[in-house]
Amino acid sequence: MAEKRTKIDIIGDMLMSVIDKGGHIKPTHLMYKSNLSHRQMKVYLEELLQREFVKRTKNKDRDYVTITEKGHDFANKLREIKEFERVFGF
Repeated sequence: MAEKRTKIDIIGDMLMSVIDKGGHIKPTHLMYKSNLSHRQMKVYLEELLQREFVKRTKNKDRDYVTITEKGHDFANKLREIKEFERVFGF
C-alpha cells in the first residue's frame, strides 16, 4: 500500500507541475497533474498564493497559475532535500 503524501509532498508536486508546464498552468490542469480534488486544490493553492510561491495571471481571458522566483527557490531546495534523503537512505 502506498504511503499518503505529506503536505510538503503535495506542495512540491504542485510547484513541479507548474514548472513542468513552462512556469504557468491552468488551475484545472494543476488540479489534475497534482492528483487533487477541487477542494484540496483550492486549500493548497491559497497557501501557495499567500506564501507568494505562485501568483494568478490572465492571458487571453484565461486564468493561469504562474510560479514566482520564490516558488522556484523553494522547489529547488525541496528537490535538494529529497535527493539528500535518497542518498542517505531516509
